[in-house]
Amino acid sequence: MLKVEKLTKKYGKRTVVDSLDFTGHKGEILGLLGPNGAGKTTTMNMLTGYIAPTSGSIMLDDKDLTLPKNRKKVLIGYMPEVPPLYNDMTVYEFMKFDAELKGEKRSGRKKTVEQIMDKCGITEVKDRLIRNLSKGYRQRVGFASAIVGDPEVIILDEPTAGLDPRQIVNMRELILSLKEDHLVILSSHILSEVEEVCDHLLIISKGRLVLSDNTEHLLEEHDESLEDVFLELTGSDDEIADVHDPLTSRYEEEEDTDDEDEAEDDNIQELSDELDDADEKDGKEDN
Repeated sequence: MLKVEKLTKKYGKRTVVDSLDFTGHKGEILGLLGPNGAGKTTTMNMLTGYIAPTSGSIMLDDKDLTLPKNRKKVLIGYMPEVPPLYNDMTVYEFMKFDAELKGEKRSGRKKTVEQIMDKCGITEVKDRLIRNLSKGYRQRVGFASAIVGDPEVIILDEPTAGLDPRQIVNMRELILSLKEDHLVILSSHILSEVEEVCDHLLIISKGRLVLSDNTEHLLEEHDESLEDVFLELTGSDDEIADVHDPLTSRYEEEEDTDDEDEAEDDNIQELSDELDDADEKDGKEDN
């Protein structure tokens, strides 16, 4: 069981993730939803150990994953929105390399890699350079990489981004095939996909958990679509920049521009007040 308690991440004075509490179990697909800038990616990065939380705990069974010594004992599969692939390797070379990094024994490595490639539908492109793959195949290779080593927890960030309808169906089937033996955490903006595959939903807004509920119960209780529930709970003004990724965010640039405009207005007003004071002083001296 994965148990997250009071998970918090701050950058300076800004709180990006604020006291998240949730649990996840083997045999479950957990949907992590929220608008842009809500803290989803930061949460996933903390779960994978990529960044350290400011406070709180991440317990997997009896291991606190916020402690570096426990990270060495646990393998968590992670597929980011843009999978980090080595373009100059063939698919097969990359998969063997990944399996070696994740501790697969040499004697069984080839068989394991072949089974995973077959499961993910990438055997037919195993001898092609990754740089020459289509978007759909690159996503499949990223997915295959996430399940190498048979991790207890598998985290998928926008796994269907950029895929065509047929590829989306195939990816959905792959995700559902993991459910029996793993805890899967899925983050996606495609709410119909989330509703289709997820057993439990978490919705966060501005770093805070605003809903945690069984998918079926949620839709029956609210008697409306997941989209309606999402919009109701998150509002329309939550699209702010992820503070950990300011260089790639147009929202951050817009915010900086607004701050500069406000500062310029303040300077103009201050100069205008000074000129008014000076004119008033000169008028008194003339009298």
